[in-house]
Amino acid sequence: MRIAVVGGGVMGGTLAEAMARAGHDDIVVIERSAERRAELEALGHATAEDVAAVAGADVILLVVKPQDVATVLPGIAASVDAGATVVSLAAGVRTATIEAALPDTAAVVRAMPNTPAVIGRGMFGVSPGSRVPADRLEAVVELLGAGGEVVVVDESHQDAVTAVSGSGPAYLFHLAEHMIAAGIEGGLAPEDARTLTVQTLAGAAELLAGSDESPEELRRRVTSPNGTTHAAITTFDQHGVGEGIRAGVLAAIARSAELG
Repeated sequence: MRIAVVGGGVMGGTLAEAMARAGHDDIVVIERSAERRAELEALGHATAEDVAAVAGADVILLVVKPQDVATVLPGIAASVDAGATVVSLAAGVRTATIEAALPDTAAVVRAMPNTPAVIGRGMFGVSPGSRVPADRLEAVVELLGAGGEVVVVDESHQDAVTAVSGSGPAYLFHLAEHMIAAGIEGGLAPEDARTLTVQTLAGAAELLAGSDESPEELRRRVTSPNGTTHAAITTFDQHGVGEGIRAGVLAAIARSAELG
């Protein structure tokens, strides 16, 4: 399988690295910046400056900013091979938009990643366009699986995917910020507050991932009546923390729809 990654930024480089680790050895990363190309080459990746280098690729990963898609598509259209699969990671850009700019034979899949893909623990929500055979969708799922977990959703749900998992790491980081700050206010040294917070969040996430129990049930098991956790959860409720999280995610869904 020949793979072309259009856009060698953090996510493009991450995916190239993950696919190389998974055993794919015919990958070219197309990047305009000479400095960035040099960095990628130092990591062992083949690079190109011209988007025409997508010619011959079985899979083309479009890892560019949404606002750049309109200029990139005309550049690659003439070079996309019949039977190629184009995977767009550009937030908010519909598969129909990309299909209209490419040869009728090209299959288009839309994907929303998140930043933990950098460490191989990413989450990808993928949606097939109108002309994606089942075998090609399976190939995309396997390919992106090198960077984490993959779920297939209808494209109408991509705004929710963006809000829940695409933006989701920032919600956890925001929580960590305030847990660390509170620990310091409570007398902990900053490094200790950070270590306690980070390991607690990482351990709790792993426990949740490996459990058949719901988050609600796991929370109840930690919350003794009138204990310290109960005091915190009650205060969260009084300040509308839970409702604020739900409202925030819904706001992200609405914003994703606007951007699209």
